[in-house]
Amino acid sequence: TDLRPLDILSEVVPAGGLARGMRVFQVQGVRGFQLAASRPRALGFPASRLFIHCDRFPEEFSIIVTLRVLGVPAKRNEYIFTLMAEESPSVLVGLRYAPDKLHFLFWSQERAGGWQTRVTFHNVSLSDNQWHTLVLAVSGQSFSLTVDCSVPKDLLVETPFPASLSVKRASFYLGNRRRRKGVFTGLLRQLVLLPGADATPRVCTAMNFKEAMLSVPTVLQDVPAKPASNEVLKYPYETDTKVTLGSRPPCTKQEKAQFWFNASRRGLYLCNGSAWISLLEVKQRLDYVEEYQSLVTNSETMGVEVFTIPKVGLFAATANRYTPPGSAIYKWTDGKFVPYQNIPTYQAQSWKYFTIGKKIFLAVANFEQNDRGQEFSVIYKWSRRKEKFITYQRIITHSARDWEAFVIEGEAFLAVVNHREGNNHNIDSVIYRWNPRTGLFETNQTIPTSGAYDWEFFTIGPYSFLAVANTFNGTSTKIYSHIYIWLSGSFQLFQSILTFGAADWEVFRIGDRVFLAVANSHSYDSGMPAPSNFYAINSSIYELNVTAQMFVKFQDLLTYSALDWEFFSVGDDSFLVVANSFDGFTFSVNSIIYRWQGYEGFVAAHHLPTVGCRDWEAFHTAEGSYLLYSSAKEPLSKVLKLKTT
Repeated sequence: TDLRPLDILSEVVPAGGLARGMRVFQVQGVRGFQLAASRPRALGFPASRLFIHCDRFPEEFSIIVTLRVLGVPAKRNEYIFTLMAEESPSVLVGLRYAPDKLHFLFWSQERAGGWQTRVTFHNVSLSDNQWHTLVLAVSGQSFSLTVDCSVPKDLLVETPFPASLSVKRASFYLGNRRRRKGVFTGLLRQLVLLPGADATPRVCTAMNFKEAMLSVPTVLQDVPAKPASNEVLKYPYETDTKVTLGSRPPCTKQEKAQFWFNASRRGLYLCNGSAWISLLEVKQRLDYVEEYQSLVTNSETMGVEVFTIPKVGLFAATANRYTPPGSAIYKWTDGKFVPYQNIPTYQAQSWKYFTIGKKIFLAVANFEQNDRGQEFSVIYKWSRRKEKFITYQRIITHSARDWEAFVIEGEAFLAVVNHREGNNHNIDSVIYRWNPRTGLFETNQTIPTSGAYDWEFFTIGPYSFLAVANTFNGTSTKIYSHIYIWLSGSFQLFQSILTFGAADWEVFRIGDRVFLAVANSHSYDSGMPAPSNFYAINSSIYELNVTAQMFVKFQDLLTYSALDWEFFSVGDDSFLVVANSFDGFTFSVNSIIYRWQGYEGFVAAHHLPTVGCRDWEAFHTAEGSYLLYSSAKEPLSKVLKLKTT
């Protein structure tokens, strides 16, 4: 049982190439050799290359074959392999296939002059254009055939396999008996002789029994679906190309190297064995937006966070105003968000999902005190055992509006926006650093803020930035918001930008250009005459000027108490959607999707009816692209589907 497998197929293949008369084909994601009938002798080699120390064929052995048989005409036999003496037409050992039969041939020298014996296994149906693995085990008078690791067919015959069959001056021939007639027309992937053992237990351990492998030539083994950079395939192969139409078909090892044409998206895709890779695709363009789901929430929603937990699913966490019932987490199930978990919160403003190593967290910004008069915001940790978020760390905050999580030089940070303490809006917001030893967030730096609403972290090259949206200093909303840069272990002021009740920063990139958009919510100054409309004001988009090393104004857009920007892409097109919440008269205001038009900047493309719109989130599933908006004025948020052409 310790004897090594003798790979007959690999002996025919010269190092670094193919023998003449051999071609490689790939079918159902599996490669095999196709043999040419024109040069049968080229597909042979001396038996002495396998039987180095002994010129006798083993008395007990197994033959393992993986093959794909084409339809064989009635009364025709095709040889899988033969072992023949040099000067004799007789087959010493051979395996051939006929319709619904498999014949094992051997030369019995115990009779006068020798005699060829044939052992026939009936009802062996292989002509179904599928891959099959056969294990033929031979010991004396006992012959056993196992097909695809199913129940073996056992035969006991009168003439035993010879105990001493000489292979001196004999050669193996692949797929023929040294002549053109009877050449195997299918595909061969594996042909192994295992001396002294029944190979069935060794072979029948694979998940896919039809392709079970003991030894396969290198040229037939899997290679990456796409060569790296400009690398060419070391072993070129051909494949029976099949193009599937209609909805997305499965992509498994069986469909490997097959194509799928998606008529609706006018795209051609290649299966790499696990996923469809785009080869040719007409880029999608946003046509219109339609209402997809009305999501009833616990109460008015101040913010929403969409996130994916690996191997669990897609979720949305809503920051709801009232307790009870608190805030909710929804899971995307069968194409809709459905309630998953309720968490007690206190006038929650926003959620932030983040990970540290394998740990998964969700932090809520609470605006009000709890039932005991304590004011905490809470970090929750995902429990893989319970499949729920459980309380992990409470942090004292002051009318918290937002959390931002980020990593700098391998260290994890979490920044909270403190809006006010009592009636004082000019207070510190805090940046916490993760302590891996204690497993807790600890205060790292405080930054003075004024009625702040939002943090936005971003990187440009090797530099890290943190922008704060300052909203109100106690007398005016016309105040500076600040951008900080990380230098020497802390954030230092980089640039100040005049804003008007800033509620949100959104950083985004288009090509190699970096933009920063601010959502201005209202214009109020106690020392100035009241404007005709506090809420109809410009929100601004700034672009990084690398030469000046600062953000400069790129475009103003008229907004109505804007509270959020969300950037997203469809195909090659870029979009910004604004959360317009109030126009001075009504909360029923259109929020607008702007399309990037290059030199023109952002141009209004779609007007979306919303009620007290507070937050936008863009997300994608296998079924398409969506926008989710939260309403701060009614317990109803909406999922909108982006319809494309």
